[in-house]
Amino acid sequence: MPSSAPALSADSFAELGVPSDLVALLADQGITIPTPIQAATLPDSLAGRDVLGRGRTGSGKTYAFLLPLVARLAGGRAARTKAPRALILAPTRELVAQIEASLAPLAAAAGLTTRTVFGGVGQNPQVQALRKGVDILLACPGRLEDLIGQGHCSLEAVEVTVLDEADHMADLGFLPAVRRLLDRTPRDGQRLLFSATLDKAIDVLVKRFLQQPVTHEADSVQAPVTAMDHHVLHVAREHRVPVLVDLTSAPGRTVVFTRTKHGAKALARQLNKSGVPSVELHGNLSQNARTRNMEAFHSGRATTLVATDIAARGIHVDDVSLVVHADPPVEHKAYLHRSGRTARAGAAGTVVTLMTDEQVRDVRALTRAAGIKPTTTRIDGPAHPVLAQLAPGERLTVPGGLVLEVSAPQSGQGGGSASGRSSEPGRRSRRRRGGSGAPSGSAGSGGSGGGQKPGGRKPGGQKPGGQKSGAPSQGGQARSGQRPGQRSGQRSGGQGATGSHSAASFSSGRR
Repeated sequence: MPSSAPALSADSFAELGVPSDLVALLADQGITIPTPIQAATLPDSLAGRDVLGRGRTGSGKTYAFLLPLVARLAGGRAARTKAPRALILAPTRELVAQIEASLAPLAAAAGLTTRTVFGGVGQNPQVQALRKGVDILLACPGRLEDLIGQGHCSLEAVEVTVLDEADHMADLGFLPAVRRLLDRTPRDGQRLLFSATLDKAIDVLVKRFLQQPVTHEADSVQAPVTAMDHHVLHVAREHRVPVLVDLTSAPGRTVVFTRTKHGAKALARQLNKSGVPSVELHGNLSQNARTRNMEAFHSGRATTLVATDIAARGIHVDDVSLVVHADPPVEHKAYLHRSGRTARAGAAGTVVTLMTDEQVRDVRALTRAAGIKPTTTRIDGPAHPVLAQLAPGERLTVPGGLVLEVSAPQSGQGGGSASGRSSEPGRRSRRRRGGSGAPSGSAGSGGSGGGQKPGGRKPGGQKPGGQKSGAPSQGGQARSGQRPGQRSGQRSGGQGATGSHSAASFSSGRR
């Protein structure tokens, strides 16, 4: 049975036993004070013990396992062909890539080689790297099993195994593959298991694979990050898209969650047509598309990311100021994981859940299970003043939103998947809270091109059908000089951007 250890606190990584060269490298990145999960787990993991660690998304779990991993491998034997010395398993390609980004400078300083392995891309570069010898292998279970089955990889020399987001592995049905992979690692190797929650599904792995593990729980299972402000907006179904346009056109990065892949694609298209540079992230995209969309979001060319739950664990972008649950999640763990995209590492953030009349009971049960008490406001459309409080600042749209092209000069889809073509900054349309003018159409038209992007944001490219100011409107027209309190009147240049779309369209389709 795992033993529990009291949470520790430390003023520096050196006090916890982290080697001085790694401490200096962290300091160069501005990381000097350990987070609670790091302070709790590092003494045991650096000593070679098996560790079971629970810390919420954004709590610093990644460095909690990367630091002891690198420290224990540094100065050791060279990796043999096809036989990595350490294995990190993660549920999604995005998470694998982001762990590798944090690992790369640490590994380079220690003279260690790394390689990512996941599906959606050709396997030949992965095979060639394994053949040369890799110290640390970061992998998703499916592709790794394929390579092992083909004789390209063996886990018999693994000294340290890390399982990140173990509960998400269970949610996605990966546990059988994870068990098969762990069975291939030496029983006397060190194993570090980290998860946002520790439940019965995780107990199976703990009892079978961890030897006298020490358990560290750095925060409450239920309580959300204290820096988050939680709000529920009670809206009519036909007002959801206009409300989303208004929220996402405010300054700062926004992540919007839907339940389904189809819903994410449809909503990204609607937001782009309304002038909000947006990209999508879900399981139907190729790896190249996912990478390009995330690069657009990281760089600021896209200011809104529309994602499904499966992508929630793999998104790490600094300064996400707003998370919106366009579709409320089914269970409270998903709510906490989604919400963890903001208020990372103690930063402030706002979480908004849209709730229709038929969702009232489910949302109340969800927030109770999550241990939060959100502020609930009934709003009658995008003119409601609470939206300016939740997402303050000037609204700014880019005509046509963001278009991403697979090959120039093709037109992209909403939330497409390649390098973006930017509209001219001078052609952006602005409106300020308290300005003059008004758009045409009722507040309930599904996705009227309401919001404008904040000043200082980089505009994305024009979307097919989007017209620049002064051109005839064909579905991507931005508005200028509009007051949010005036949702009736004349639109400059033509019809609403998404009036032809149902406001409920983003919540239908396959998962």
